[in-house]
Amino acid sequence: MSLSELTRNSYQSGITARKWLALCKLFISKNLSHNAAHSVESDISNSVLVLFRDYPGDPTLQGYLKQAIEDGVLSLPTFLTAFLLAAPSLHDAATLDMLCRVALDHHYASGLPATGSLVPFGEPATRLLSTVQCAMGLMRIACELPVSNFHQLTTSASELLVLLLSCVTDDVSQIAPGQTMMYFADANELLQNPRVSGGARQVLESFAYSLSLCIGDDAKVARETQMMHTLQHTVLGSSSETDIVTCSLVLNHLIFCRAGEFGSGDGPHAVAILVSILRGSSWTPVTFYAQLIISSLTCLAQSISPGGPTKASSIWRAFTVGRLPHLLASFRKVGRPEGISEADWHSALQFALPHVLHRTDLLEKVDNNGQAGVSDSASDKSVMPHSFISEFLYQLLSVGVVEQAVVATINPNLSNDFHPRVATEAQEAGVDLPGYFEGKLASDATPEDIDVLLYRAWKDPCCHAAFADVMVKRFTTASKNMDAESLGLVCKMLYTHEMALDMLSLHAKITDLVAHALAFIEDYDCETVGDPQTAVSHLGDVVLFAEATIARLNVGERQLNPEFLRTAGMNVRADALTGDEPGAFTSWIKALFDPGSEGIEDTILRATRPKTLLKIAPFLFAHAIHQMTESKIKMDKDVLNNGISYFLGPLLNWTLAGVIRFLLSDIQRRGYMAPVQLDVLKTLLTSPSCPPTVLSLSAPNVLRSIPESLPPNVEELLKKGENPPDVKAIRPAALQALGLPIEGLHNPLSIPPAATDGKSQARQIVMNALSAARAGRAPALDLDRCLLLCPPTMFLRMLWLQLIHLLSSTVSDMEAPRRFATFVLTIPRTSRSPPLLPIFLHLILPSLIASADLLPATEQTIWVEFLVAVLSSSLTGALHLEWALLTTCGEERNVLGQSVTSMARRLAGDLKRRGNGTAAGMVLQRLTAMQPFVANFPTFAAEV
Repeated sequence: MSLSELTRNSYQSGITARKWLALCKLFISKNLSHNAAHSVESDISNSVLVLFRDYPGDPTLQGYLKQAIEDGVLSLPTFLTAFLLAAPSLHDAATLDMLCRVALDHHYASGLPATGSLVPFGEPATRLLSTVQCAMGLMRIACELPVSNFHQLTTSASELLVLLLSCVTDDVSQIAPGQTMMYFADANELLQNPRVSGGARQVLESFAYSLSLCIGDDAKVARETQMMHTLQHTVLGSSSETDIVTCSLVLNHLIFCRAGEFGSGDGPHAVAILVSILRGSSWTPVTFYAQLIISSLTCLAQSISPGGPTKASSIWRAFTVGRLPHLLASFRKVGRPEGISEADWHSALQFALPHVLHRTDLLEKVDNNGQAGVSDSASDKSVMPHSFISEFLYQLLSVGVVEQAVVATINPNLSNDFHPRVATEAQEAGVDLPGYFEGKLASDATPEDIDVLLYRAWKDPCCHAAFADVMVKRFTTASKNMDAESLGLVCKMLYTHEMALDMLSLHAKITDLVAHALAFIEDYDCETVGDPQTAVSHLGDVVLFAEATIARLNVGERQLNPEFLRTAGMNVRADALTGDEPGAFTSWIKALFDPGSEGIEDTILRATRPKTLLKIAPFLFAHAIHQMTESKIKMDKDVLNNGISYFLGPLLNWTLAGVIRFLLSDIQRRGYMAPVQLDVLKTLLTSPSCPPTVLSLSAPNVLRSIPESLPPNVEELLKKGENPPDVKAIRPAALQALGLPIEGLHNPLSIPPAATDGKSQARQIVMNALSAARAGRAPALDLDRCLLLCPPTMFLRMLWLQLIHLLSSTVSDMEAPRRFATFVLTIPRTSRSPPLLPIFLHLILPSLIASADLLPATEQTIWVEFLVAVLSSSLTGALHLEWALLTTCGEERNVLGQSVTSMARRLAGDLKRRGNGTAAGMVLQRLTAMQPFVANFPTFAAEV
């Protein structure tokens, strides 16, 4: 009897894995005790592997292998080698995936690096490269077998190959040239398969490049050939089934811009972006759903710190669980591509879920480290840990994108395993979720009650949509009814509780609410109210909310300009007051800074529009300070302080943003020789009554304007005054408002000029995003921030150089750079943002083509092919975006600055004029040879 016969007999007799292993040990001790350990281990492994030919995917056989590895009778490297050698004879995707996961799972469980786990320490380079070659063979098999929803062989094989390649060191230089060429040929052949992508492609390209350096000049030709193949493949618009670059960039954009147009809260436009992505890719609906959910899950997992949940991870969990299912529900109603049956479309999401469930690395990290509420369990016993997937499935079921029968196949006990806490409380109270929030947020709710409610709601993403609906309804109703008390209470809750604003911003356009707030501020007056002082205090809360979330907005057909909030305090010349403002200024000066004044009467509040009061507040301070410092009849300091005290109460503290802006400007204008202004500034910033919103809005300007130490001569002169100001208290107040440490902290905004250079900061943001993509992580690129740091033309040139450097310096995957460029040029943003696609086509492209004409042939080819890839995918993506906006939102608009058709027509003409054998002619030739592109843009057919 042999080990193979023993294993077969044991399996067919139904013997358990533990008993089978005991029999094996007994057999080895009696018959194979003198054999080498490696030989025995190979026999054990092969005795099981051979049975998979007749019994593919059998879990009992899998259990035999696991038991042997866990017991130590079979080492993981020996099993891996035997498995890779046997893989070509198995050719069953489910079996290969199962065996691959056995190796991977035991590797991860060991906690060791790949060297020491999958590969023994000190493994000779020849043997290691032989194992890598077998792993490439497995990858080739995975790419040849059909894709299925019931296994992830391509992902598992890629993962294994990446781990093995991480063990390869510089020892490859010692390999014989013939063997090196063989390994290079295998790697190069595998790279030409479009299903090899993501981390595997990047690592494999680096491996191929290192091999090419070992085999001399002949490798350069092969390397260029490989690059050209990659470029041509990209131009044809392939889409990797495991690439998360596009979806991650888009999802991060939805989060960055969540409060405004084309953000997470702007449902119709967010759905239109998703529709355009699906139409512009070659993904099936199943792949699209899987990519989108896995990308969101990856972003969530990446945002978790080693210590547990963070603010960023809380936002991502709120989006992934609370918002994404609602977007998918809307997407499913309008996104069905042509040629996909209704049945296939509605079942696509359920077939995508196994792909998500297969990402146990992400799910385990989220459950183990990022569980919402787990870190608070010591203080909040009602927060019960639960798995992310249970929460996510519950949401998918509740919004109607999957059916109960589908959920039951994944988690039959979901109804027992997971109960969303807020919905459960509402059910126990006999109301639905909106009714629950309406009751808890009644006007008689105490601040403590609201704090507790918001905390509990924030920890439960399943209730965020209902909370947002209630808040939007309350806000719009109160603003339309000119109800200052109700609107003020809602606004105060939003600007004092960041979690409330975050919940709302993921589900609603905050810019719409600010528009209603601005309309309220414009129209409100106190002439008919019974208690104007209370009314003005409530209106102050509306102003503080608007200041914290300002933008250029519209309410219906009415356009509103919030410049009066942004510019208050920037110009305090007397002639800047117009209309009723001079009269209001005179009345308020007398009420606030006249020694004989009896204070603020109701009549002056009724007579002054809130917008007017916002504008004149800095003028009042400027006049009072002038009276105290430069007037012949000087104002007494007590009178000044008494007038200022009114601004530290709820009646007027909402006007302080403009006042602080004026003080800082005046202090700088006077070269810091402004003791009264400095003292008033310190009084306002350090007062506990100064609204946190005002402090956070003013703090950056304070840190820029007030240095850590004043010039010595200024400081000396200030000290000689009667009442020298306490300047040292100003900066700590600003730092505290920004949540920065105070002790020993240097001004973060007073760093060397090179570090504060906007272009350098934007470049670093781009480099970080590209590095994340190359490492297989989810990239994020905050475009709005980049465009604040440097002009659009400078940013686009810098981006191009970074992308082309990536392609030229390494054998890089073309997909990620192309996706980055397409995202930057085609992602829709607010109408206030510069349109990047026409800027690139009409301003940047001509200089890039001119530069390409001066390059050596090889580099020129790379430039041209990459230009073709970017132009074709960007214009095609823009066309799909226009179509998606028209079909999903009913909007026929040039969201990217110009119509795509007109941009394409102008591009074709420009390229033809610059042709005649130059790079422009090469680009035009490539574009006109692409039939799908020409079909979308017939103007290029005319240029043939």
